[in-house]
Amino acid sequence: MTKAKKSQKAPAVLQIKGEMTIYRALELKQMMMTALAEVEDLEVNLADVTELDTAGIQILMLAKRQAQASQRQLRLTAHSPAVLEAFEILNLAAYFGDPLVIS
Repeated sequence: MTKAKKSQKAPAVLQIKGEMTIYRALELKQMMMTALAEVEDLEVNLADVTELDTAGIQILMLAKRQAQASQRQLRLTAHSPAVLEAFEILNLAAYFGDPLVIS
């Protein structure tokens, strides 16, 4: 996983790698909340997420709610096959509102 990168014109990018599961929930929550607190516009790149369980989804939902509450921008991008599958099973695409690209 890579820390959020800031640029004046582009959004900060948080790259998440590996599992987004209960085993990493605390680490992922802290990382997401810290990134959201530091920037106004955050893009979370999910291309390298290999597994997503309900704990990972809860963290993404928490981040979305936190961004809305603090009037910040949060976008999920480059959804991996694991993320696409979980979003499809749980019908979450509309909740997050980000375009999903199916390869």
